[in-house]
Amino acid sequence: MKNIVILISGRGSNMEAIVRARAAQQWPARIAAVISNKPDAAGLSFAQAHGIPTAVVDHKAYASREAFDAALQDTIDGYQPDLVVLAGFMRILTCGFVEHYAGRMLNIHPSLLPLFPGLHTHRQALAAGVSEHGATVHFVTAELDHGPSVLQARIPVLPGDTEESLATRLLAEEHVIYPQAVRLFVEDRISIANGEVRIAETTSI
Repeated sequence: MKNIVILISGRGSNMEAIVRARAAQQWPARIAAVISNKPDAAGLSFAQAHGIPTAVVDHKAYASREAFDAALQDTIDGYQPDLVVLAGFMRILTCGFVEHYAGRMLNIHPSLLPLFPGLHTHRQALAAGVSEHGATVHFVTAELDHGPSVLQARIPVLPGDTEESLATRLLAEEHVIYPQAVRLFVEDRISIANGEVRIAETTSI
């Protein structure tokens, strides 16, 4: 039974999708905690309503990114996580923090990485005139949005699409692939070799 700690900054809709999928599909894991850097994050109420422990590490209470990350790490480690999941966690993490969770921290980014790292990905996609857009679940590394990819979802860019319409359609796909990727991890079906993720097929008994 693996422990999952999920980090959020707001509503945490991907966190909700993971919580619901774990309950419905009975993964060999438990959501050990949901932690936010914002005391008023709406996702905290959802977690509490589902009996999940919550914690707040307010980044505004710390004088530096390093001090915040140290406090956050201490809080996370109190739940003995096997996997840390970033679900709309809007903080850039220090190298030391990332290295501490190397190989056991996932993020979802709203683009088909390596295309469009960073912010405003839907705007970037529209400006580039691409025919398809998507989302990528990847392991977190020190280089922002450059970790090994686990799963991707793709959607067509339609005539008349806006940032908002792309974001809405893509979010529905994120809610599918993020729980899938977390389940692959907790079932020990993911391995990393030479910077690439390999996924083991299921076996029947």
